Amino acid sequence: MTVPLVGPQFGSYAADEVKWLLKDLSHVDLEADVAEREKRIQSGEAHYAESLPIEYQPDDAYRELFETVLAESAPRLARAVGTVTDLVLAERGSDIVLVSLARAGTPVGILMRRWAKHVHGVTLPHYAVSIVRGKGIDSVALDHLSHHHDSSNIVFVDGWTGKGAIARELDAALTEYHAAGGAAFNSDLAVLADPGYCVRTYGTRDDFLIASACLNSTVSGLVSRTVLNDTLIGPGDFHGAKFYADLADVDVSNRLLDVVSAEFDNVRSDVADLLAAVRASDRTPTWAGWESVEKVQADYGISTVNFVKPGVGETTRVLLRRLPWKVLVRELDAPEHAHIRLLAQARGVPVEEVSDLAYSCVGLIKDIT
Repeated sequence: MTVPLVGPQFGSYAADEVKWLLKDLSHVDLEADVAEREKRIQSGEAHYAESLPIEYQPDDAYRELFETVLAESAPRLARAVGTVTDLVLAERGSDIVLVSLARAGTPVGILMRRWAKHVHGVTLPHYAVSIVRGKGIDSVALDHLSHHHDSSNIVFVDGWTGKGAIARELDAALTEYHAAGGAAFNSDLAVLADPGYCVRTYGTRDDFLIASACLNSTVSGLVSRTVLNDTLIGPGDFHGAKFYADLADVDVSNRLLDVVSAEFDNVRSDVADLLAAVRASDRTPTWAGWESVEKVQADYGISTVNFVKPGVGETTRVLLRRLPWKVLVRELDAPEHAHIRLLAQARGVPVEEVSDLAYSCVGLIKDIT
């Protein structure tokens, strides 16, 4: 079977922190101008996963802001990591295998693995796999996982939920995989933050800034977003990705992990209280976020919900790698949105206050068809 990729040959994370179930496409020229790429995606000429955007590299002011954001949010991040990890361990046992959805889920999976080891002395295997909206999860990666582990022990991990598209994609893809004769996997997705009320396993449902959303590959192990392109990915191949080794001098991937991990001992008592509160609450997904997105879509005359990206993480992504039209915020001067205001200003994107937003902010993609 295809062999997983590990650092430092692929990515900047240590080999024991994550195994990437991906095909190395570092040698392939896949990047396209953001505007040209957006045009091809929106016109239906190409799927977003067939190519990569040219990664926006923020200026020094933004990088300094990232450091501030990381320092200020590290305790909150650590509490969410501890809560979701302990929730998973309590409900699924300690024989679990963490499988993060590359790439936003990968730093979260590593932090959950670190918490389990530091606090409970449990060493959890951790893999990263690709899932593509509209195409499903990598079935070759699922074959690999079920060959090496009991599929009932697999816990899928992501960073946060927006409107819940990936949670739905995961559930549908795993159902289809099993129906075709594959192993049965549990589709319950574990996330740090679930502001969209789309999952039942989370660290918080607050729409707060997760520092790993602030940058692209330089906070995700120098790995690109995943690629699914028929000319490069054959029937027996994992989905692909690139390792941007040339960005090593601005890589903060391991710094983020270390800063958050350093808070673990300080938040242990908080996590015990938060875990009890989460377990005592009604965690049934209501998909309230999806309803909110449909309202924004109607109010702004937007042709598809795919152009509405809710939550701090998704809004940041729109500004970093898509063609943004405008940003909606619940509070114009919210301190945790400083990085969003800086990115919006740099890209000439208007920021509009909408006081009754269900999320703290929403990014809107420009319709250029």
